[in-house]
Amino acid sequence: MKYTASYKICIFGDAGVGKTSLTYRYINNRFETDTKLTLGVDIMAKDVEINNFRVKLQIWDFGGEERFRVFLPVYARGSSGGIFMYDTTRKNSLDKIRDWISIYKKDLIKEERQIPVLAVGGKKDLTNERAINLENAKNLARNLKIYDVIECSAKTGENIDNIFHSITNRMLENSKLI
Repeated sequence: MKYTASYKICIFGDAGVGKTSLTYRYINNRFETDTKLTLGVDIMAKDVEINNFRVKLQIWDFGGEERFRVFLPVYARGSSGGIFMYDTTRKNSLDKIRDWISIYKKDLIKEERQIPVLAVGGKKDLTNERAINLENAKNLARNLKIYDVIECSAKTGENIDNIFHSITNRMLENSKLI
């Protein structure tokens, strides 16, 4: 099987925001109700076809607990794209975006610092518990040079494919393939 490209995507953000649920939903197309705390990093892969390109995605789901943050700069090396994830029901999970972006890009070489980063708001289905306004998240993201914000629900599957389609398109553009 011949691929047009192979990309590494790092998903990072606070513990409990839905990074593992997002990844499981995308890879397996199902919602896991009993996900366990990610210890360090979990790596999964998926082959996709986007705009007539065959792409292998390596998805690095990074543990969001404080004790694991020291490892993120090492795990981020060689990544082609990043997904910062926050929980739409927890305002403090978006408040830490600057810290997460700084940690993520800390040890990246100059060329890698220009990689696309997408902000993803999880748990969109919990509308009665919403604590973050989408427009506020988009304004914050623009100020930090994050190219877009997409909200999703791993439980319902809403926007899951759109997230990975969007970041993959950006990585293809950065590689000058489209």
